[in-house]
Amino acid sequence: MNINLCPKAVRCRELDLPSSFCRSVYSEIEEVGWEHLVKLDQDFMFLSFQILDKKGRAHVMEIELEKAYPRSSPSISADVPYTFHLEWSVDSRLKHVMQQFQEVLTHLEKLQEFWCILDNIDKSLWVVYPKEPSRATSCREIKLGNDCSIVLSVNVNDPRSLPECRFMGSDPIVNSLRKKWRRNSKRCLDVVFKPPSDKSLSLNEWLKRVLVLSILLPRMKDKSLIENLAAALETSLPGPPDVRKNYLQVECGICYAQFLPIDEELGAESGSRTDYTCENTSCSRAFHSICLGDWLRSITTTRQSFNVLFGNCPYCSDPVAVKISDNKK
Repeated sequence: MNINLCPKAVRCRELDLPSSFCRSVYSEIEEVGWEHLVKLDQDFMFLSFQILDKKGRAHVMEIELEKAYPRSSPSISADVPYTFHLEWSVDSRLKHVMQQFQEVLTHLEKLQEFWCILDNIDKSLWVVYPKEPSRATSCREIKLGNDCSIVLSVNVNDPRSLPECRFMGSDPIVNSLRKKWRRNSKRCLDVVFKPPSDKSLSLNEWLKRVLVLSILLPRMKDKSLIENLAAALETSLPGPPDVRKNYLQVECGICYAQFLPIDEELGAESGSRTDYTCENTSCSRAFHSICLGDWLRSITTTRQSFNVLFGNCPYCSDPVAVKISDNKK
C-alpha cells in the first residue's frame, strides 16, 4: 500500500527529525502568527520573528532550536541593546518567548530616546558602518571627510550626552580633531566637582566650575547630540551622500576634493563639502565657494560688487556668481 506523506513529514524524514518536531514548530508559529514570521530555515532549527514597539519600530528576535526542543530552551538573539534573559520550562512555547520579548520592549520605554537619536544619526550623517544597523547596536562610524572618520558609542542610559569617540584617519587631521574634542568636552564632561575643603582647589575656582557647568549643561541638554558633537569638534558634519547624485561629480572642480581640509584658519568652512554648483545643466560642476572665489580673483575679467564675485565657470565658461567672506574681500 502506498502512503502519501505531507511535505512537512517528508522534510522531517530527510533531516532525521521526528515528524512531531516539525508539526510542533508549525503549530507554534501559527500561535504566534505567520504575519510575525520573518525567516524559517529549511531545517526548522532557525527562525526569526518581528515585533513592533509602541513607536512602531520593528524589532527582530532570532531563535535557534535544538533537536531536544522543547525540553531544552532555545537560543535567543534579541534586537535590543541589553542581554535578553529567557525564562523557560518544558511547557513553554514560542508564543511565551514572544510575550517575554514584548514585555521587555514595554518596560524599556527609556530606550525610545536612544533609538530616536540613532535614527537621527543614520538619517542626518554620513554613516559608513554598520550598513544595516540593528536596534541592538549603539556604535556608528561616521565619515568626516579627508579620509577621516569618527566611531561613536552612544550611551544607552544617557543618549543625549556626548558619546565615547574614537578617531580614524591620517595623524595630522586626527590629532587636530582629538585636541578640539578633548578641549571642548572637558568643559562639560571632565570637570570634577571638588569640595572647597580640598586644598588643591580654592573656593573661587570651585565656584567658577559650578557656574560654568550650570550654564553649559542645560545648553547641551537643549541641543541634539549631533549639534553637541559638531560643537565639540568645531566643524560641520557631512550629511549622507545623495542617492540621486551617485553618478554626478561632487568633488570640487578646483581642489579635486569633496571636503575642505579641517583647518582652524578656514573657520566655519573647515571640513565643509562642496556648496556651489554651476547652473549650466550640461556642466553642473561642483565647487567649494572658497575655492571658486580664489580662482575668480586670479582672473582679470572677474568683477566684484560688495561681497559677490562675478565671472565665468572654469569648465563651461557660463556666468557664475559666488559670495565671499569678509576676510577675503
